[in-house]
Amino acid sequence: MRIVADGLRFPEGPVALPDGSVVLVEIAAGRITRIMPDGGRRVVAEPGGGPNGLAMGPDGKLYCCNNGGFGWVEADGLLMPHGTPPDYEGGRIERIDLETGAVETLYRDGDFGCALRGPNDIVFDADGGFWFTDHGKNGARARDVTGVFYAKADGSHLEEVIFPLENPNGIGLSPDGATLYVAETYTCKLWAFAVTAPGRIAKVPGLSGGGGHFLHSPAGYTYFDSLGVEAGGNICVATIGASGITIVSPAGESVDFVATDDPFTTNICWGGSDMRTAYICLSATGRLAAIDWPRPGLKLNFQD
Repeated sequence: MRIVADGLRFPEGPVALPDGSVVLVEIAAGRITRIMPDGGRRVVAEPGGGPNGLAMGPDGKLYCCNNGGFGWVEADGLLMPHGTPPDYEGGRIERIDLETGAVETLYRDGDFGCALRGPNDIVFDADGGFWFTDHGKNGARARDVTGVFYAKADGSHLEEVIFPLENPNGIGLSPDGATLYVAETYTCKLWAFAVTAPGRIAKVPGLSGGGGHFLHSPAGYTYFDSLGVEAGGNICVATIGASGITIVSPAGESVDFVATDDPFTTNICWGGSDMRTAYICLSATGRLAAIDWPRPGLKLNFQD
């Protein structure tokens, strides 16, 4: 791995841009930062709260899942999220202008009758709408039960489509857009949902997974975080505890595991002309790493 940037305050939500830069959030700093190809960086915006997942929208603006803020613990050189802070601001979806840094709140807690506790990760479909997870918030003896939402980029529609899930985190779409993948953090389970139309899924009868089809769970004491999808369809899930990226086939088979040196390895995206440069967030140690990936990543809708 090559270290692209360090000294970041819990980086997450990387988005590779066509000019070779990577824009990401620094959750603990409440800001959006752009890492330039030459290693320089500039602050794009400072929305505050807890900016978490990012995606480029059809209008060329960034869409941000803001979880409202975490509490933090620093120990042994690691920065780690811990609980809900006293100044928790509520969850929201924000739209950010990359050039001016202007921040607009598109959806907030209570809009359209939806509870937004801790929006986490986001992916756009080809129709210009977006799916996002709500990870919820943790208390001393309580944890939110949450789900997955679908929304329109113009602010006209927000709906909880999948419920309940156990602290859903990573989210992504298959290359053909027909399958939605969702990773639960504490159960460390990966679910697949058949997409039947924009914002609609075919639910599988059962007692768990919000009506989804169980795909994969690794052995050992691990947590799943965010995920990315390869062009060939494999799902690459950042795995906390095991420290690395778990790679799963669309059939649910274990393909590979790419190890890192950070216990809070939280996210992956791809860039470069051949989409073979993987950018990985090493969040507890505040670094963005790059690695030459053996297979191309999926070019996301509106990534260009």
